[in-house]
Amino acid sequence: MKLILLGAPGAGKGSQGEIISKRLNVPIISTGNIIREAIRNETEVGKKAKAIVEAGKLLDDATVVAIVEERIKADDCKNGFIFDGFPRTIPQAEALDKMGVNIDKVVNIEVTDEEIMERLTNRRVCPKCGIPFHLINRRPKVEGICDACGAELIHRADDSAETVKDRLDAYHAQTEPLIDYYKAQGKLLSTNGSGSDIPVVTQRTLDALGI
Repeated sequence: MKLILLGAPGAGKGSQGEIISKRLNVPIISTGNIIREAIRNETEVGKKAKAIVEAGKLLDDATVVAIVEERIKADDCKNGFIFDGFPRTIPQAEALDKMGVNIDKVVNIEVTDEEIMERLTNRRVCPKCGIPFHLINRRPKVEGICDACGAELIHRADDSAETVKDRLDAYHAQTEPLIDYYKAQGKLLSTNGSGSDIPVVTQRTLDALGI
């Protein structure tokens, strides 16, 4: 099965994708991860991406699409894959169609901007061991201190209210139009992504997919 997970940043695509990936035994393909992998492996398109990144520029759609196309040719994608973070724009979706990739379903994980703002701005992470915490849903035993190693927790810059708002604005402007794009193709499923219990929220998606 070939799936696309849609949703605003913080909607839980990564967490749900990991569970669905294990259920279907197909890889979850995160755009950020495969770009870093292509750069690290110094593939032809990876070298191009590295030059763009080092110049302080954003990767253009053509480069992102080329990296994705390279990744889905790998053996582990023969039985399908799950896209998380791709496509992000209509031109990327159109390029995917032109590749001849037949996506089975596109799952739109619906979460309000208010809940996403609450989820992300309340996240804290341990800089030493990487364990994530949340000031509402997963509080540390001692305020501001990692339960595992005792390091002082940090509030990442990309979880600030201003940055989260910017990311949401970008999502609504660039990625949200994909909902109607895939609805017109008859591939869209929408699920309720609200709530902090990941297995419960993911089960809604599994039920919608019938798997």
